[in-house]
Amino acid sequence: MNGFLWLWPDRASAYAAQLDTLLAGFTVVIVLLSAPVFILIVVFAIKYRRGRPANRKHPVTRNVWLEISWSVIPFVLMLCFYVWATKLYFDLHHPPPGALEIDVVAKQWMWKFQHPGGQREINELHVPVDQAVRLTMASQDVIHSLYIPALRMKQDVVPGRYTGMWFKAAKPGTYLLTCAEFCGTNHAKMGGHLVAMSQADYARWLETASTDRTLAAQGADLFRSRGCSGCHGPSATVHAPSLAGLYGRPVPLEGGEIVIADDQYIRDSILLPQQQIAAGYPHIMPSFQNILGEDDVLKLIAYIKSLSEVGTPSNGEGASK
Repeated sequence: MNGFLWLWPDRASAYAAQLDTLLAGFTVVIVLLSAPVFILIVVFAIKYRRGRPANRKHPVTRNVWLEISWSVIPFVLMLCFYVWATKLYFDLHHPPPGALEIDVVAKQWMWKFQHPGGQREINELHVPVDQAVRLTMASQDVIHSLYIPALRMKQDVVPGRYTGMWFKAAKPGTYLLTCAEFCGTNHAKMGGHLVAMSQADYARWLETASTDRTLAAQGADLFRSRGCSGCHGPSATVHAPSLAGLYGRPVPLEGGEIVIADDQYIRDSILLPQQQIAAGYPHIMPSFQNILGEDDVLKLIAYIKSLSEVGTPSNGEGASK
């Protein structure tokens, strides 16, 4: 690149190109609107630097259309940029169906990534190009912020709730990812790389990094080992909600409210079970807040999702919640 453009981050997605175009267009408009004002300030400061008596013999001439134009035209231009930016913001928060779902756990001071097939990475994220990727992010300790300059995307990762973002890498390459929120003494070292690969290379990487247990299957193991099946299993004698088909469905609560069983609801039901009690069920669910880490909770959520997708657990057992 020539001149200062070498300082500009690479563009690895269509969203990055659109955002750069928006920024460049907005900058041009601001310069065109403000430059005449500053130029005239300098011109008049030089021309009338010695002062001149004001001539008040003639009334001030007015051009109504000129006054209207320099008010209406900037307003319309700003409104156009507002609509443009709003569309980009809306698209950024509505991932397309069928996106590849990857879980992210931030902790001092590393990024942990979990793929649906069970592959795990630390400070490095491999993704295929030309495929939508949706990140579900949780923090194990303090506020972090996942920032990928080449994608022009940044999203805070907040303790106690899930945040997310999605993207579609446009070209293969290795791009910087980092934490953009001060999170402790080693904040500056909390970084890594996004590795965008062709579909064929990504498939080969999955085989190389593959495990014998998918994320949902690992969640099924946790479901049994932590005793969840004792209450939510098909042969349980305890009156507990069924898990089969739960994900994405409305859940009536004890207080009359109705919520959707999404990732956040399931997480809170595991770690803060007394916060939202399902209507018609006793208050007997224990808390796993100091027992399970955020990565384990995401595995359980993947397992519960699999029950909704196929109607039975991924390990072949009958199940519920």
